[in-house]
Amino acid sequence: MEAEELHQHRVAARFAALDQDGSGYVSREDFTTAARRLLSEFGTPYRSDRGQAVTLGAEAFWQGLAGIADVDGDQRVSREEFAHGAVKRLHDNPERFAEIARPFVRAVLAVADPDGDGRAETAGVERALRVLGVEPGAAARAAGALGVDGDGRIDEERAVGALARYFVVA
Repeated sequence: MEAEELHQHRVAARFAALDQDGSGYVSREDFTTAARRLLSEFGTPYRSDRGQAVTLGAEAFWQGLAGIADVDGDQRVSREEFAHGAVKRLHDNPERFAEIARPFVRAVLAVADPDGDGRAETAGVERALRVLGVEPGAAARAAGALGVDGDGRIDEERAVGALARYFVVA
């Protein structure tokens, strides 16, 4: 696979991960769907502190993405807008991605963190990734790579950094 073809393949995979309903667009509803799926999977009530954090984190992630990629203002991000807007801008400024994603990542880790110490177990993160539509083998590899320090726990900085590297494709 040549470099441009590989890049397009990566962009398509990142876009598909966000397009929860497969509509061909990323919208607020995709982020709402992701939040609902996570809360359901982990038995977290919507009205709980953790439930509200997931919901608000998903909304912040959507607002950040729409702010940098929704060029035509239709409240949805097409694959083209994603490839030419979000990916390029996030590549040029990866710290911006961390800022956009951090509230959602923090909330997901809290839901997947059984003892509330701020570090989720690898198994919980793998489970969350599967719920978000990541293929089971890829979810296992990703979660395992995040727990590289050997204790099977994943902290926020490591998770945000990994997610930024995933979405900031070259």
